[in-house]
Amino acid sequence: MGGQAVSKTKLKKGDTVMVITGRERGKTGKILSLNLVDSRVVVEKLNIIKRHTKPSQKVRQGGILEREAPLDLSNVMLFCGNCQKAVRLGIKVLADGQRVRTCKQCKEVIEKA
Repeated sequence: MGGQAVSKTKLKKGDTVMVITGRERGKTGKILSLNLVDSRVVVEKLNIIKRHTKPSQKVRQGGILEREAPLDLSNVMLFCGNCQKAVRLGIKVLADGQRVRTCKQCKEVIEKA
């Protein structure tokens, strides 16, 4: 009885991503959280749902609350500020042995890995 498989991704919390399919297609936002076990990602101000909640100890004010719902990881791609489009990521090792994430389109270094 093994554990659940965890999907591998080059995306991180805080990255700017673009939604490539679904209702929110073409919109960009920052990653708030990643769930690699379920391959889900929560993006800031995207995929907004309405939750009808009762008042409780945790939520003093009940009513209709709006919050971000998770998207599938396969529906988002990293947004390159240089190319101004959704791109795939590559990892490159520099001469000093440092690993960096690069844009596959423009070959620009995005951030240290």
